[in-house]
Amino acid sequence: MPHKVAALISHVRAHKLRTAFVGLVILGGAYVAYGKLKPTTTTTSYVTSPASKGTLVVSVTGTGQVSSSNQVDVKPLVSGAVTQLKIKNGDIVMQNALLASIDAGDAVKAVRDAEVNLQSAMLSLQKLKQPADSLSLLQAQGSLTSAEDALAKLKLNQATDYTTTQQDKQKASDDLMKGYEDTFTAVSDTFLDLPSIMSGLEDVMRGEGISTADTTLSAGTQNGSSLINTLTYNDRLQLQPLLDTADAAYGTARLAYDANLITYKNTSRFSSRADIEKLLTETVETTKLIAEATKRETTVLDSWVDLRTLRNATDYAKTVTKVATYRSSLLTYNSQVNSHLSTLLTNQRSLQNNKEALESAARDLSTMDTNNPRDLVAAEQAVKEKEGSLTNLKAGATDLDIAASELSVTQRRNALNDAREKLADYTIRSPLDGTVANVDVQLHGQASPSAVIATIVGKQQIAEISLNEVDAAKIAIGQKATLTFDAVDGLTIAGIVVEIDTIGTVSQGVVSYNVKIAFDTDDDRVKSGMSVSAGVITDVRQDVILVPSSAIKSQGDQFYVEELTNGVPVRIQVTTGLSNDTMTEVASGVNEGDEIVTQTITSAAAPTSSSSALGGLSLPGVTGGGTRGGAVGR
Repeated sequence: MPHKVAALISHVRAHKLRTAFVGLVILGGAYVAYGKLKPTTTTTSYVTSPASKGTLVVSVTGTGQVSSSNQVDVKPLVSGAVTQLKIKNGDIVMQNALLASIDAGDAVKAVRDAEVNLQSAMLSLQKLKQPADSLSLLQAQGSLTSAEDALAKLKLNQATDYTTTQQDKQKASDDLMKGYEDTFTAVSDTFLDLPSIMSGLEDVMRGEGISTADTTLSAGTQNGSSLINTLTYNDRLQLQPLLDTADAAYGTARLAYDANLITYKNTSRFSSRADIEKLLTETVETTKLIAEATKRETTVLDSWVDLRTLRNATDYAKTVTKVATYRSSLLTYNSQVNSHLSTLLTNQRSLQNNKEALESAARDLSTMDTNNPRDLVAAEQAVKEKEGSLTNLKAGATDLDIAASELSVTQRRNALNDAREKLADYTIRSPLDGTVANVDVQLHGQASPSAVIATIVGKQQIAEISLNEVDAAKIAIGQKATLTFDAVDGLTIAGIVVEIDTIGTVSQGVVSYNVKIAFDTDDDRVKSGMSVSAGVITDVRQDVILVPSSAIKSQGDQFYVEELTNGVPVRIQVTTGLSNDTMTEVASGVNEGDEIVTQTITSAAAPTSSSSALGGLSLPGVTGGGTRGGAVGR
């Protein structure tokens, strides 16, 4: 029985322990969540470094061994014809001794051009730093005066042209208005004569005047029929078509006249211009038809006279007299109609010319409204530019102008140095002291970087290192190097690159090239086969602005740094140049002494509370592990 009681007590205590542990886990999770949800305080600080002027050295490093052989294959850096060959097999040569020369015509020209460009840039800088001379000031003042005169002349011409064109437009408008007045007057004058003319034409064509005058003819017969009746059969056949044509012409003219007369009666001087133009057009066409009818009737009478003349006819004397009277009237009608038609056509052409003149003047004004401001703005801009040039000339060059000119001089000087270095490539010199073992080129023969021109067995020690293809592409024969040795602590020997493999070696997908570096001085402590580390100097920039490479940031194809101003970083766009593992050249955007941000440090303060989320927790049956009922984590 006692052991059962003990087991029961043990069971209860075990269950209490598990329950307390679960509660502790839950409260711990709540505490962590509370800490994350509570706001934290962050502080930001900046590590800066001043931009400084200095020398930037860029190098390529590699490792290898001291070679047991001091044989070097000499290859040219450029291609071309060999113009000098100073060696033969067995010759003893010293380091930098001339071995051969390659035709350098283009390289010499490049150096000469670079010298001229540098001299020009230096003269420009010198001129920029000098105050403006009186001649330059006079010329600048003259240019300004010319621009001001041109502006004044342009304004005057534009004003004159505009006024003249406005006057031309007004004149064209007045002429057009007068033209409509004259047109209506001409039409009115025409209609003073047309009624009598039309009446006369009808009397000649369809009247009975001939039969009335000549009693030998049947009374009440139209004139056309009367004329036919006075002719022989054959003559009648000739005259009848003419009569029919004349009668049709008169009928057409009559219809046009009647319609035209209605239009005339419905139109006045105060009618619209379109109505007056319509009246003019109708009157011109009507007058033409009347002129045609007059011509046709005159032709009928003339043909009748001709037929009788051919027959030597002497009868129908009264008819002959009446025909003569009609012919006289027709001549008068014809003269009147032609006169009116000429006047009407003149008015029609005048109206058209005046309308075109008005349209042309309006177009000219519109063009002036468009072009004049543009021309005026250009002329005013020219004056402003000349004023600015004169002001700048009097004030002298700005610091920015001088800096830009100095930069141009530096660029031209660098270009000259590059050209000279390129020219030096056409002269092949011995990379080390030694004996010429083999000459593989002839005078006037062709040399190239891929072919050996001579082999030299040297007296100097040689280090042979291996570089990957990226680094190997950066170095060239003749570049300086520094050599250090694992076996000889503190020893550094200067050297020079004397040979670079033309063909690389591939190992596990990596291409490497062997490079030979000749020692400038020998040291007895250095033995063949020793490990060697070499740093080949590929470029050197002196007196340039340098900032830590970690400060350079980029966005797209733009580079920038952050300059600390009043404790706040400000983004500055920069132009970068060379860089090595630690420093970067800044060509523009940063001045010496500017504080550049190299690192941003952000720290967060952990949340605190007056009591833990576990404070006051009592675990029944558990002893140790903290103060019961106390505050934990305070």
